[in-house]
Amino acid sequence: MSLSFEDWTCPLPLRDYPAIVMGHGGGGKLSADLVRHLFLPAFRNAALEQLGDGAVVEVGGARLALSTDAFVVRPLFFPGGNIGDLAVNGTINDLAMCGARPLYLTASFIVEEGMPLDQLGIIAETMGAAARRAGVALVTGDTKVVDRGHGDGVFVSTTGLGVIPEGVRVGPELARPGDVVLISGEIGLHGVAILSVREGLEFGAAIESDTAPLHDMVAALLDAGCTVHTLRDPTRGGVASTLNEIAAASGVGIRLDERALPVPGPVRAACEILGMDPLYIANEGKLVALVAREDAERALAILRAHPLGARAAIIGEVTAEHPGVVVARTGIGGTRVVDMQVGEQLPRIC
Repeated sequence: MSLSFEDWTCPLPLRDYPAIVMGHGGGGKLSADLVRHLFLPAFRNAALEQLGDGAVVEVGGARLALSTDAFVVRPLFFPGGNIGDLAVNGTINDLAMCGARPLYLTASFIVEEGMPLDQLGIIAETMGAAARRAGVALVTGDTKVVDRGHGDGVFVSTTGLGVIPEGVRVGPELARPGDVVLISGEIGLHGVAILSVREGLEFGAAIESDTAPLHDMVAALLDAGCTVHTLRDPTRGGVASTLNEIAAASGVGIRLDERALPVPGPVRAACEILGMDPLYIANEGKLVALVAREDAERALAILRAHPLGARAAIIGEVTAEHPGVVVARTGIGGTRVVDMQVGEQLPRIC
């Protein structure tokens, strides 16, 4: 059977874009369109339709989480990390957001001709060290080389496998009115760290990526018996895109309090200078948890007791009002709609 691309049509228009643009990879509306209207119809199945951070499947009575991710960050080395630990931590976190305990990783490397071997070696060593610290084994992989000029040194793809403990069920579709929205710490650090080194900008204080594995923090919440309905890590598209995805999946509204958002001073200063919104800036070591109201204070205490959660905060609530829409109470007492971005604020941040 031969395929004719001249006769192929997308099931639904991708916002009138005839070709891929950078915004399709930004984690906003264009990314969502690409997934929902092109990839989902092509691969449709029950596990994929959840559109979570990973897929939950059952094998031999065990519930497993699978996640795969590609990392194309530029530059490869940035304050607080490099593409290696970013790839390991990012996939571990996607498994953790399914409620899983990560077990194994695979990795593939697309290396550009001319890539210095010492830099590639540092990236590999960093990945190995990050996996060992997280108690996860990297068990298989693949390597390909592309012509000079057809890559940014190296692209890394990782796939993770984890097991979901009995009785644990979390997902973007399980948010309920009355749930409380928690964030595990300060937002915007990764995106601004990438921007500062890429563009040679200084914001008055050193800003480092927050890349870190979050599975131990998730396990602490779940092992304590907190009623956690939804877990997500707000990477591309930031907190705003993550909450919009949850609101759409569960058919609920979400109301934020901008005054409660833990935004570090240098990130706030960078956003003010550049006209950016910290709600849309990527994070690589933070989680958003939607928790039953009666467990919210206990969950907050558990997050704050973890080394990565000292600045955890309650930032909002889930409501039956305005289903599918996220709104924020502003510092001057008004309310604004927090929609998903059409494009992206920062290209190539993960």
